[in-house]
Amino acid sequence: MQMFLEQFHFIRPLWLLVIPLAGLIGYLVLRRDNIRSRWKGIIAPHLIDALIVGKQSKWRIRPVHLIVSVLILGALGLAGPTWERELPPFTEDTAPLVVALDLSNSMDAIDIQPSRLERAKQKIRDLLKIRPGARTALFVYSGSAHMVLPLTEDPGLTELFLDALSTNLMPREGENATAALEAIEGLLEREETPGTILFITDGIRSEDFSAFIKHTERSKDQVMILGVGTSRGGPIRIDKSSFLTDSSGRRITSRMDLEGFKRLQREAGIPVTTVSLDDGDVAWIQDRAQTHLQIVQQEEAEERWIDYGYFLTIPIVLLVALWFRRGWRIRWVPSFCIFLNFWIPGTMGLSFDFRWTDLFLTPNQQGRYAFEKGDFRTAAEHFEDPYWRGISRYRLEDYDEAVNQFALLESAEAYFYIGNCYARLGEYPAAAESYTQALEIRPGFAEAEENRKLVLSLIEKEKDEEGSEEQVDPTFEADEVKFDDKGKKGKEGELDPSLFSDEQKDEMWMRNIQTSPADYLRFRFMIQANQGEEASQ
Repeated sequence: MQMFLEQFHFIRPLWLLVIPLAGLIGYLVLRRDNIRSRWKGIIAPHLIDALIVGKQSKWRIRPVHLIVSVLILGALGLAGPTWERELPPFTEDTAPLVVALDLSNSMDAIDIQPSRLERAKQKIRDLLKIRPGARTALFVYSGSAHMVLPLTEDPGLTELFLDALSTNLMPREGENATAALEAIEGLLEREETPGTILFITDGIRSEDFSAFIKHTERSKDQVMILGVGTSRGGPIRIDKSSFLTDSSGRRITSRMDLEGFKRLQREAGIPVTTVSLDDGDVAWIQDRAQTHLQIVQQEEAEERWIDYGYFLTIPIVLLVALWFRRGWRIRWVPSFCIFLNFWIPGTMGLSFDFRWTDLFLTPNQQGRYAFEKGDFRTAAEHFEDPYWRGISRYRLEDYDEAVNQFALLESAEAYFYIGNCYARLGEYPAAAESYTQALEIRPGFAEAEENRKLVLSLIEKEKDEEGSEEQVDPTFEADEVKFDDKGKKGKEGELDPSLFSDEQKDEMWMRNIQTSPADYLRFRFMIQANQGEEASQ
């Protein structure tokens, strides 16, 4: 919907001048046929009604209304309404795309679910799906900028490293978008084909604006921004059971810098969009990337837009067909309601998600209605209040999502339900901590105190069970060595190296040097950051 509003315009706007002309024609014709207005200055007003013959009690549609409607629809059609570019024929999408993903701590905020970072990663996956065969590179940045993958056509390789990305990989804190832009410029300057740089972030610092302005002035590569988050903001998650807090213990809330995005768009001319629930944002990015390639390669070529004015010939034909019946009339209100409910939402591929209940009930009222009926899933989709969204998710036994909703609030009830969710998930220490926070906000909260005592007893019970297990150190010689891939489920102990053959030692050494993509990236980023500091000294 946002892309539609930004790009909607008329190809031939001069035809819109016909619309006021049509209105003037209708007014003049109706005024001419209005007996009361014609004789107003000649006959006294109180005598006109008595002298009018054949006065109709109900208003009806007349041929002039048909003419005016056809003129207006025809003018709109000839003006050429459009909102979608048309790519030249035989165009192949070879434009390189470089994604710069913000990995600062604020990307762990949960104002959009499951978090800003996870939503951003999902958008990158969606973008790869609609760019088969196209080259895509991936950079990440916070206080420093690093290349994860160069330009590649292999989406599987990108997916492998994308899953491993997290904010704790970065060696320096901050939001240095300038460093990311400079690093990407170094990659793309070797490319002959003009490319696109996509920043996925929740904000750009004002001190980075100059770098974006200079890039726009001198580079053939365009920059776009996909904003992640909400202006309302949300707490920053550290791990599954804790959030980032200030010195007083209150949660730190991060908000998407929407005003900063608007200012950057004005000053640098950089197109900006924000994440949407559907794939409209991804389609917007792909459309811009494809069109930019054509514009740069053919500077003298004009942009071609799809002319949707032809679709207006359908209502015009229906209106003109009414001339073939005598005495035709239309009930305005029912026809208008049918027009709104069926024709507008399905026209020309648009989806407005129109519901009649939206005219009478707020989203929270609709959610409460569904909640009272026991339809908790529908209630969770309608509620805007995070507390009631959390209650609905709690009733659905979707405890992880319920925690995300309650975490947006700073109330005793919210912490109480967070503790309940963790208790249901079997995470008793996190549950006890949440109950403690609820009691700090509301001393004497009986339900929280009772539940806290319960989970503390469960924690003690688990400790007793672990302590009662017999600990046996393997002090005997091993006949065979097997490696357990199930994690830390065995007994720890020390073995004499002389007990192993050379082949067994080699296998153990190879297993020890294996590392995950996340560990590999963390180690590489740290080395690059240290080398950058040494070079600057």
